[in-house]
Amino acid sequence: MFNSMFGRLTGNSSAPKETEEEKSKVFEENFIELKSRCNVLFSADPSQTHTESSMRRFLRAFGTIDNAFNHIVKYNKWRREYGVDRLSSEDPDILEEMAVGKVHLLRTRDLKGRPIIHIAARKHIANERDLDKLTKYTIYMLELTCQRIDESVIDNMCIVFDLKNFCMANMDYQFVKKLIWLLGRYYPERLGICLIVNAPVMFSGCWTIIRPWLNEVTASKVTFVNGEEQLCEYLNPDGLPPSDV
Repeated sequence: MFNSMFGRLTGNSSAPKETEEEKSKVFEENFIELKSRCNVLFSADPSQTHTESSMRRFLRAFGTIDNAFNHIVKYNKWRREYGVDRLSSEDPDILEEMAVGKVHLLRTRDLKGRPIIHIAARKHIANERDLDKLTKYTIYMLELTCQRIDESVIDNMCIVFDLKNFCMANMDYQFVKKLIWLLGRYYPERLGICLIVNAPVMFSGCWTIIRPWLNEVTASKVTFVNGEEQLCEYLNPDGLPPSDV
């Protein structure tokens, strides 16, 4: 009894920790329940249904059956109301953002088979952008990238932020918050890794502000890359756009 009380007081509980096998079993049981709920709700409109992979991502991201189910419903509503499936390169707002050339969906993939979005931060001027247009373009690019994901290999993407020649005029905290919100709410578990390359010393102050906006899981996916040798651990640098483009 004393040992049990002492364990509770010191945080060293003698209760056995849940094993990975037990966690996996609980997850699968929750997934079956989530799938059942979705099948019932969307039976009248099959276009609203999600793949098993999608439901698993929502369950991993939001933790409980109720949270995952509610976010799936909100996600479907958002896609319908925002007109996500109607976004195209013929949209004037998207054409305008494309012309800037700061975001590229690369033809190559990273070493784990993820499609790569490359962002040249130096081409983004915070006080010249229209947040609504940029958000629309970001959703369009995320959709294109998701279409390129081969889920038989891996179900997430790689985002590369190239900070070469970065200056404070390029720093856009409002948009960074928007991107984090979009990825977390509507593209859960789609970010596999975020590589930050060529970061100048001044960016450390920016990162101090940004880091608290990320949960621990997302923050663990952000890697600062120091040099080409380290970059080769994640992708082939030859596949990146030239730094002067």
